[in-house]
Amino acid sequence: LRCLADYITNVLSEADATVYMNFMKSHCCYDAIPGSCKLIIFDTQLQVKKAFFALVANGLRAALLWDNKLQTFVGMLTITDFINILHCYYKSPMVQMFELESHKIETWRDVYLQCSRHFLISISPQASLFDAIYSLLKYKIHRLPVIDPESGNVLHILTHKRILRFLHIFKIPKPAFVGKQIQKLGIGTFTNIATVQQTATLYDALSIFVDRRVSALPVVNEKGKVVALYSRFDVINLAAQRTYNHLDMTMQEAIRRRVGFVEGVIKCYPDETLDTIIERIVNAKVHRLVLVDRADVVRGIISLSDLLQAMVLSPAGIDVL
Repeated sequence: LRCLADYITNVLSEADATVYMNFMKSHCCYDAIPGSCKLIIFDTQLQVKKAFFALVANGLRAALLWDNKLQTFVGMLTITDFINILHCYYKSPMVQMFELESHKIETWRDVYLQCSRHFLISISPQASLFDAIYSLLKYKIHRLPVIDPESGNVLHILTHKRILRFLHIFKIPKPAFVGKQIQKLGIGTFTNIATVQQTATLYDALSIFVDRRVSALPVVNEKGKVVALYSRFDVINLAAQRTYNHLDMTMQEAIRRRVGFVEGVIKCYPDETLDTIIERIVNAKVHRLVLVDRADVVRGIISLSDLLQAMVLSPAGIDVL
């Protein structure tokens, strides 16, 4: 009887662990598309500078790229491109970045693609959300265009945030493991955390974004205490304020100059449960939580990618992070 009880417990535990995985496999990408959304498409002949101003004006972080010669979508223009351009061409506050002023998107792509193999990764609206999560995490991208294979029309751009929000709306029965402490589950990054000193320059922060391929940086003081969070989205403010020629400013100054929506530092602690962390990240509409100790010293980062890996892909035996 004891062996039978143990067997039943193990079977139920395994079924419990696959709740989120099964949910994502049973819903398609079309299900997660909102009733209305904003999409921008840029022709590759558009000037890079105008393109980023357009992103700022519309409050967006990315746009699809259309090549009129090829009559097809060829990629996306994102804040990452803006960061790479600034990092590549910035010399000093006294030297104007003519490349940013004059380059067309096509020109920048020709330069950038010499050292990077990029192609547009998209998904069909009929594909499962499980497949969408797999593509987002495998290719380490933050946006996945949903394109109708018959018409070629872009229906939406899926993100980690949208998928987790979709899951959260359904209020499906919660598996037992979400009640465990995050430190015991080991979800997140806890070593070699990318941070930036508040006395460092903005160019230093851009270098970390480029080298470490992270989406946000906890800004810390000399004691390692987190005082702010500077994300890739904050960099687009440089285009809005036309201050991209002043990358020698300190992080303190860059944080002070931010306008509009500021994500802020949403924190969590090692002894908090996964359920608490999911609720906080969904309700705050952020992309990550900064794991700190009781002295507010940075101990880790828990991102949407970490959550989706643990909740959806790991139960399927897939590890792409």
